[in-house]
Amino acid sequence: MKAIQYKTLVATFMIAILGVSCSDDDSSNMNYGPDFSGTYTQQDQMGRPAINTVFVSSGNKDNFNTTTPSNMGAAYQSAFQTQLMALNPGYTTNALGLDAATFTTVLATDVLGVSTTGTTTFFDGTNVLTGRTLADDVIDVELLLIFGGPDGTANAGLTSDNVSANDKAFLSSFPYLASPW
Repeated sequence: MKAIQYKTLVATFMIAILGVSCSDDDSSNMNYGPDFSGTYTQQDQMGRPAINTVFVSSGNKDNFNTTTPSNMGAAYQSAFQTQLMALNPGYTTNALGLDAATFTTVLATDVLGVSTTGTTTFFDGTNVLTGRTLADDVIDVELLLIFGGPDGTANAGLTSDNVSANDKAFLSSFPYLASPW
């Protein structure tokens, strides 16, 4: 009896889905391009993954996310430095040679720079914040710069998330992202 009720419920649900998703509209009149009509507002700022999450207090998330990048450094550097020193009270400089004030000024302006003529990487030991490839281990770089000290070897247990690669290989052609499981 329950099996029949279950099958009836599933059939009813499927008919409802089909009825809702079907239309008499002529698809040749559909516009599949972007719609730029209306008013748009910025809702999120995530140029560098995890920076907003770690350095911006929950009460300031909305303000940070809508702040123009050119104003971010002045507005948030001090709070970022306070948070950096709370996370790593022994911070002096990092592997880039940046002291706390300079490093948090860089972090507070949450944009992802892109090199159009050189190596594109988040950090490879030589090139710094010149973009980002899909395989760049952004979190390890950020942990290294926050906890690794001047030569990157301090606080060894805190300088890696121990995730060495993506769980699937990236594609060699567009869209490059690994296919979903």
